[in-house]
Amino acid sequence: MITLTALVTLFAAAFLAATIIPFQSEAVFVALQLGNVSGLVLLVAIASLGNTLGAFVNYAIGMRVETYRDKRWFPMRPDQLARTQGWFRRYGVWSLLLSWAPVLGWFTLVAGIMRTPLWQFALLVSIAKTGRYAVLAWVTSHAMALAG
Repeated sequence: MITLTALVTLFAAAFLAATIIPFQSEAVFVALQLGNVSGLVLLVAIASLGNTLGAFVNYAIGMRVETYRDKRWFPMRPDQLARTQGWFRRYGVWSLLLSWAPVLGWFTLVAGIMRTPLWQFALLVSIAKTGRYAVLAWVTSHAMALAG
C-alpha cells in the first residue's frame, strides 16, 4: 500500500509540475528513488506519464485561452506572449523538446495556442518528459554510487 501511495504521489507531483501551477516533482522523484520504493523503470514511467499528461492540460488551455489574452488575469503579458509565439514560429514544434525545463514548459501552452498537431505535440513532449526523468534517475544513481 505504501508503494501505491508513493507512486500516486509521484504521478500527482509530476502532473502538477507540468501544468501552469508552479510545482517541482524532482524532489519527490529523487526521494522515492533513494528510498528504493519501486523499480527505477517504473518510477521513470510514472513520472513521465504524469508530466506528459500535465502538459496536455496546458495544450488544452492554450487551445482556448487566446480569446482571453487581453484580460488582466491572463498569465502572460501580451508582449511576452507575442515574443513566445515568435520564438515558437521560428523554431517550430522542435522547441517542444525543451518542454522538460520548468521555464520553457510554457511552450506546451503556446503549442495549443499555435494549434500544433496533437500527434506532434504528444510525440515530442513525451520524449522530452521521459528524457528529463531518465537523466534525473541516472544522475541520482551515479551520485549514490559516488557517495558509496
